[in-house]
Amino acid sequence: MLTNEILRIKGTTLFTCPPEESLADAVATMVEHDIGSLVVMNRGRLAGMLTFREVLKATHGHAGAIAGVKVADVMVHQPRFVGPDMEMDDLRRVMIDTHVRYMPVMDGTTLVGVLSFHDVARAVLEEQSFENKMLKAYIKDWPQ
Repeated sequence: MLTNEILRIKGTTLFTCPPEESLADAVATMVEHDIGSLVVMNRGRLAGMLTFREVLKATHGHAGAIAGVKVADVMVHQPRFVGPDMEMDDLRRVMIDTHVRYMPVMDGTTLVGVLSFHDVARAVLEEQSFENKMLKAYIKDWPQ
């Protein structure tokens, strides 16, 4: 299964914010939509990623007072990304090796989505379920 197939299963909704947005507003967006990351876009380009990891680091670093902190101050600048044609096993390896839970998917300079480790796990389950059904049907119809 390829990254673009996982994106098709997940859906196309993307949540973004500008780098100058306050961290408090970005956290509010994440909470309201029950998401663990925001793509930081600047002039139509991927500028960074904000995940709950950066939010926790910023909260700890500012002793819980994040008023006045901007997304640009805490986001991951120049995040790692993958292409739409990467195999799922390669994607999992990259996510594990780089300790990244949210991976932007870029087609050239265009952001086509973000895959979370949860999205990948769901795709693995769906793929295994399909293969399991096919194998059971094959065994059931096994010639005598």
